[in-house]
Amino acid sequence: MSAYWRPIPEFTGELNLAGGWARFSRLERLSRDAPPRIVPASDAPPGIVERLISPRAPVCGIGMARPSIMGIVNATPDSFSDGGRYEATAQGRALIAAGADLLDIGGESTRPGAADVTVAEETARILPAISALSPEIPVSVDTRKAAVARAALDAGAVLVNDVSGLDFDPGLSRLVAEAGVPVCLMHAQGVPATMQDDPRYDHVLLDVYDALSERVARAEAAGIARDRILVDPGIGFGKTRAHNLAILERISLFHGLGCPVLLGVSRKRFIGEITGAADAWQRGPGTLAVTLAAIGQGVQMHRVHDVAQLTQGLAMWRALTERTGI
Repeated sequence: MSAYWRPIPEFTGELNLAGGWARFSRLERLSRDAPPRIVPASDAPPGIVERLISPRAPVCGIGMARPSIMGIVNATPDSFSDGGRYEATAQGRALIAAGADLLDIGGESTRPGAADVTVAEETARILPAISALSPEIPVSVDTRKAAVARAALDAGAVLVNDVSGLDFDPGLSRLVAEAGVPVCLMHAQGVPATMQDDPRYDHVLLDVYDALSERVARAEAAGIARDRILVDPGIGFGKTRAHNLAILERISLFHGLGCPVLLGVSRKRFIGEITGAADAWQRGPGTLAVTLAAIGQGVQMHRVHDVAQLTQGLAMWRALTERTGI
């Protein structure tokens, strides 16, 4: 019976989680065959605690000991949230001014039901913004395609954010390994066109953890060092509202992969379902609430549309945690 070990963040914890701000002294022992059980960290098998407390390497020069903000720039006409509402370079500069630590620029919508975009069209959409903004701030390219990623890296991008977790294009893992850049591996069940038709899991939290563990192992086998890998549980990608909440409730489990965790919940449908905010533009407060809850579980990087709102929330979080010594 295999076990999974989730650190339980708490103010009085004796151990620093991933070399960051959250602390823990206890673990939740999870398995597919028995109810969860709380145990002292000292009861974990050899190597578990060491991986949980090991500091994470900086990503694109951004330290992982404090929460960071990835600003979303959709160079698409059909994003679920803001497609076609702004010019990408201008939006990127606005997000920089609002406090983003890096930008994620994408030219293919991955909303539920979205169709694929050709390499030529996707590349044409993103290159002007990447070329203009990369001298000012680290830029990530949001793509599943090696040819698009290669053009983006040549234009100045320094990170690849692949929603398929290197499953879509076999050439992308080789490119990332050769380029020596970081990569974010996200979990998704299915492809955007059909992923929300009827997603099913045996145990969503553990299924997603195992899938990401396999993706990390494959990335390492391709020559990508673990300290250049981020993981993202893929909230909303082939998951129902109940699935999303189950992952978020215990998201600190993913620190066990030994990589920084990136979370993207910004303006997503489940927030609207819970709060009644039908328009994606109205979901900023719900996004902030979910993000701060995840920060409480040690999640390092947060991909958001409303950078100014999260910057303000983080400023208050820091003021409070510095006073209490969290």
